[in-house]
Amino acid sequence: MDYRTVREAAEEWNLSPRKVQKLCIDGRIPGARKFGGAWAIPAGAANPERAARPPAAEQLPSALGGLLDQANLMPLMNTPFPPGQCRQAVEAMPPGPRRDIALAEYHYFTGRPEEAARAAEAYLTSEDMAARLSACLIYAYANLPLGRIQRTRFALGELNASLTAAGEKAPAFRAAAAFLAAAGAVLLHLPLPKGVPEMQGFLPLLPPGLRAFALYISAHYRYLQGDYGPSVGLVEGALAMGAEGYPIPAIYLHLVAVMDYMSLKQTGKAKEHLLAAWALARPDDLIEALGEHHGLLGGMLEAVLKPQWPEDFKRIIDITYRFSAGWRKVHNSETGHDVADDLTTTEFAASMLAARGWTNQEIADHMGVSLNTVKSHLSEAMEKLGVTNRKDLKKYMLQ
Repeated sequence: MDYRTVREAAEEWNLSPRKVQKLCIDGRIPGARKFGGAWAIPAGAANPERAARPPAAEQLPSALGGLLDQANLMPLMNTPFPPGQCRQAVEAMPPGPRRDIALAEYHYFTGRPEEAARAAEAYLTSEDMAARLSACLIYAYANLPLGRIQRTRFALGELNASLTAAGEKAPAFRAAAAFLAAAGAVLLHLPLPKGVPEMQGFLPLLPPGLRAFALYISAHYRYLQGDYGPSVGLVEGALAMGAEGYPIPAIYLHLVAVMDYMSLKQTGKAKEHLLAAWALARPDDLIEALGEHHGLLGGMLEAVLKPQWPEDFKRIIDITYRFSAGWRKVHNSETGHDVADDLTTTEFAASMLAARGWTNQEIADHMGVSLNTVKSHLSEAMEKLGVTNRKDLKKYMLQ
């Protein structure tokens, strides 16, 4: 990525260098990085003082009632902050729905689903549809690891109903509903709800942090179609355009890049993206995303994180077990795809690679274990699933 100096940006934006430096410190320039004692600003970064902003609130049609205040639409996801200052970013928000929803997000992304569900529940009937839709998405996913599947189904149903109700009369509301309904479906590997418009139809109406996460959703969807090259192209483009400045969407973007590169057998690039995700996640303990994606990362957590950060790895795997148990109850029943639910995470990782055509030796080299260990993992997995070959093993793996 090309960068420019604070002075160069100040001249272009007609601001003082001191003001530009303050914008960097406050995290308001996506992608700005500090090298030594100087800030470097991505070439092409927009002046945040003049950036186009969506309307503060959109009056919804009478059939829907209430308002949609975009400030309350997944506010933490839409907040740029330096790694290590996530909680401070939440606490800096004024009291009210925005901070409450952001706190629910914070609880969720740090692997505390009980607290996330409790914080979100208070806004499930909010008159502000941005707060309400955000609460539904958080509530749906927080209840998966808690085993409260009916609550998850209820919240996902609310998202889909909101998309249907949006119609064409309230563009910002339709964009918000489409964004969150798509997130609810794609992360569960379910078909997109009826009525979700093409990405270009609602992407410009979302604020920048949510645009970055919407691109993650689109990249993940392309991954599920087997379009690994276009998927990773979306990721690399989003990160180059400043998504890195929004840590939560950036973590998810890096993880889908790992998925793509592992599917393309480009393990070096996959490792780079995993370490980039970890560098953003670890300072604030934002480990939920790594636990959610474990089965799709092709043993990369075992190969990279486990040796150097064993305690963090254990906590991530605990999230994986709890999240995946709820995930399967929704996914398997909705799709008829019987993703395995009785394998250890290591057995699952080895089986995913085997199902993708990796040889036993390639799996052993990647995961840093012996050839016999890989054979043992695959043998145990096949016995548990009642299959005798890799072709049948693939039926029980993630797509």
